[in-house]
Amino acid sequence: MTTDIRPRLVVVPGDFSGIGPELMVRLLADSANRARADLLVTATPDEVRRLSAENSVDVPAEVACLGTQWAGESIPVGVVSEEAGKRALTDLGTALDLCAGGEADGVLFLPLNKAALGRAGMNEEDELRWFAKRLGHEGFTSELNFISSLVTARVTSHVPVSQIAHGIRASRVLDTITLLDEVLRETRTASPRIAVCALNPHGGEGGKFGREEIEDIAPAVELAQARGIDVEGPFPCDTLFGRAMGGDYDGVVTMYHDQGQIAMKLLGFDQGVTVHGGLPIPIATPAHGTAHEIVGTGRADLGPSQHAFDLAASMAAHRRSARGHAAATEAKTHTGLPATASAGAGSPGGGSHES
Repeated sequence: MTTDIRPRLVVVPGDFSGIGPELMVRLLADSANRARADLLVTATPDEVRRLSAENSVDVPAEVACLGTQWAGESIPVGVVSEEAGKRALTDLGTALDLCAGGEADGVLFLPLNKAALGRAGMNEEDELRWFAKRLGHEGFTSELNFISSLVTARVTSHVPVSQIAHGIRASRVLDTITLLDEVLRETRTASPRIAVCALNPHGGEGGKFGREEIEDIAPAVELAQARGIDVEGPFPCDTLFGRAMGGDYDGVVTMYHDQGQIAMKLLGFDQGVTVHGGLPIPIATPAHGTAHEIVGTGRADLGPSQHAFDLAASMAAHRRSARGHAAATEAKTHTGLPATASAGAGSPGGGSHES
């Protein structure tokens, strides 16, 4: 879904030891990208000039280089380091603060390295939980993964396999279904069709291989249906993705990380985008990693980063438009006008209504 609203998008280079910075300048050099959003970059002008020269692209002055609040030592390229993790967390914090303060509408960040983030002091299980803590957001969150024809959301994510079953609760399954329905409506279709994966082999075989389907997953599906969401399941995962790719569904709820990610990366690795769903700020990133082994070789595929840019810009524009509409409605309410009335309603010649 698209809008003509022009958002302000913060672009974060990600882990400076990997391919993120080179992908960043290639995105910024594209005039079509610059036409879609006002771009703010958490990098210095010197860094952008150097990276542009190294990658034979031109990033014009219209891209606002915000610099960085990180003041550490130089970051070694191609290796995991504490310095790279600290720089990434600092830049991400700047991007969140800009959005929280109303100075930007969304964030695109290039690939991160979880080991580097851990060395830098990130104690949360992943960046999504770090984002939520930084923003003071206590609502439900989940990573959503996009390829051109399908979107997935996870009930559990970056947890040990031994803990997955403990995280499968009806309330979490219901929250995940609801979030996926909302995001699909915002980004893909006004009438999404959703399927839900089972956790156990063969869907549990009526309790023979586990009771999560009976006690938590199926009840959550029924509750979602009662709320008007078009959702079905639970279905065995080994056959569900074939049906989804055949067009039966727009989105799939998975129970754990690899249950969805293996399928999505096989179906569209060159398209994969992760959206950090449930937050008050649209945040997107390519689904691949820092690819230390190909830094500086020119082999990094821009495709996933471009898809992430497109999605972040679209969601940021949608949110900006929604805020503008809400502000206009509130202003009219405070003047005593009906929410649908124009400024001229009630005056001579007035009485027109907004479409």
